[in-house]
Amino acid sequence: MTVTSQPGHDPSATSSDLARLLRPVVRESSVSEVAKRLLDHLSAGDIRPGTRLPAERQLAEALGVARSSVRGALSALDVLGIIEIRPGSGSYVRAGTSEFLPRAINWGLMLGQRRTRDLVEVRTYLEGVSARLAAERASDDDVTRLEAHLARMRKAGDVTAFIDADIAFHLECARIAQNSVLSDILHSIRALLQVWMERVSDIEGTVSGTLCEHDAVLRAIRERDPEAADRAMAEHMRMASARLQASIAPEADSRPGGAEHSG
Repeated sequence: MTVTSQPGHDPSATSSDLARLLRPVVRESSVSEVAKRLLDHLSAGDIRPGTRLPAERQLAEALGVARSSVRGALSALDVLGIIEIRPGSGSYVRAGTSEFLPRAINWGLMLGQRRTRDLVEVRTYLEGVSARLAAERASDDDVTRLEAHLARMRKAGDVTAFIDADIAFHLECARIAQNSVLSDILHSIRALLQVWMERVSDIEGTVSGTLCEHDAVLRAIRERDPEAADRAMAEHMRMASARLQASIAPEADSRPGGAEHSG
């Protein structure tokens, strides 16, 4: 979706101006649409580097989406270096933002391209290591928290809640693994892939399959079985990758050259 700049834009626009310029997102709770909308305005030069963006609540109201969608979009833009999230202060436009926009496009954040598949491939191996270490190092309290995340996934009343609980489960595994570098890398990869999660959730069998796969990972960690945890996570990643590929393939096949453009 493309946003048309309104007349009278001022390069010195403030965060309040941005909130007024934004129009509601058509597809509710769409992380990718929110990220696209923000990128449209940032690339147009309406907001000066160093400008504080509106609060999550203001952005959510202006765009007509859930705050979780705004949070996911901001997280992805932060990972790409387009904005900086300062805990307790807010989100700020980085200096030289225009230089980062081509990088955002190249990463395939909004498009189904090869880099998205590459991220999935890297994540597959890292998630396996995370699950293995979690099984070796988990305490009873750690297992209880994982069980709570899985319970939230089962009780989720909408896609947004399900995705939030899904991500929380994986982040908890990384935390239990007690490896800060591994946790940081996985957090970044998930932020970039999150824009696809809603789209994948529309594929038949995704929710039930994801629940079964997470349950297998949880059982292995609960039993403190690193080998089983690695295998269960590998199977989950294999199925998750297949679902992502299925969501990308139709779009790629519709382009000139078909599969040649699918990466």
